Amino acid sequence: MTTVIAFIIIFGALVFFHEAGHFYFAKRAGILCREFAIGFGPKILSFKKNETLYTIRLLPIGGYVRMAGEDQEMLDLKAGQRVGLIFNDKEQVEKIVLNGKNRYPNIRLIEVESADLDHDLIIKGYEEEDDETLKTFSLMKEAVIVEDQVETQIAPWDRQFASKSLGKRAMTIFAGPMMNFVLAIVIFTILAIIQGVPTNDPILGKLTNDGAAKQAGLHTGDTVISIDGSEISSWEDIVDVIQKHPGEELMFTIERNNQTKDIAVTPKAEKEGEKEVGRIGVLNPVEKSPLKVATYGVQQTYQWTIEIFRMLGKLVTGQFSIDMLSGPVGIYKSTEVVAKSGVLYLMKWGALLSINLGIMNLLPIPALDGGRLLFFGVEALRGKPIDRQKEGMVHFIGFALLMLLMIIVTWNDIQRFFL
Repeated sequence: MTTVIAFIIIFGALVFFHEAGHFYFAKRAGILCREFAIGFGPKILSFKKNETLYTIRLLPIGGYVRMAGEDQEMLDLKAGQRVGLIFNDKEQVEKIVLNGKNRYPNIRLIEVESADLDHDLIIKGYEEEDDETLKTFSLMKEAVIVEDQVETQIAPWDRQFASKSLGKRAMTIFAGPMMNFVLAIVIFTILAIIQGVPTNDPILGKLTNDGAAKQAGLHTGDTVISIDGSEISSWEDIVDVIQKHPGEELMFTIERNNQTKDIAVTPKAEKEGEKEVGRIGVLNPVEKSPLKVATYGVQQTYQWTIEIFRMLGKLVTGQFSIDMLSGPVGIYKSTEVVAKSGVLYLMKWGALLSINLGIMNLLPIPALDGGRLLFFGVEALRGKPIDRQKEGMVHFIGFALLMLLMIIVTWNDIQRFFL
């Protein structure tokens, strides 16, 4: 149960920040956002505030912001269609009722001749009482169409995604992955505030109670001068020597309270992959200077970003097998392992997943944010957008291939962990 909760919280946070990036910059650009959703599938919870429906859906494996004009607007009125109009005090149409008209006592029934819900915001038609005079009715910019008692706000052209400048559209799409990197920076910074920033000084950090270091008499804060006569100048030197000598007695020359001492320590042999390495139960030394804490989040996010790109490079060159990729099942099982180590390890795991999500979404693959940004780049070079139907087809094919890859990866995860 703990793993389920941890998985939902971590994935929910990653998706929320990602979609919040899209949402914030869409709203700044003046785009009508019809829905802000966490998850896919049937709705579990929903509420509407202003013009946006906020929903939590059943499957916590993604999310979306439904922006007006991203897809072809489905709101339309056909010639000959009979609708009901409800007006405000200024004689502007505020509601267009498609069915269930008898629920509204002040409704005016018309037969539509033509309608422009994007630019001119007008409906032309004949009223029931006067079916020979063509009348023009002006719409509010926030007018809604009511069908089956569900209200859907119209989207004038200046509220649609496609109407915005290339820069605003690109920023709205880029903001999702960007917020994943921001989230990682925030998490790493919080960890630095709580734990301190790891340093490379040759000083012993916190000792575990059952470790060889504490049993031998080493203390937190001891400065290691040498090990078995080999000079030590950094924490990496300490780790390197200890790992190379599992089960072998090592003589530590340390400085404590301005005094030099020799202490014999025998590293415990532990499995790391297919080989044995030495461990003495000492953690990395840390410091909590404001400057170090302030820069740690950015440094860690940058370093892990480089590392993930390096792994992607291996995947492209064939050094990294597709069988080594993990989908939701693999991430769930990894979360289960990390959750046993405590909240701080879960936070770091969440930061790494957030960086992964940001990078994956920026890859120039159709249906992902990076694929859409690629089309914006082509638009900038051409001076005009690519035909929306052609772009939509490319994204559809890309999405289908991504789903196929997801199925393959998930099946590999199931075989690895359950079969």
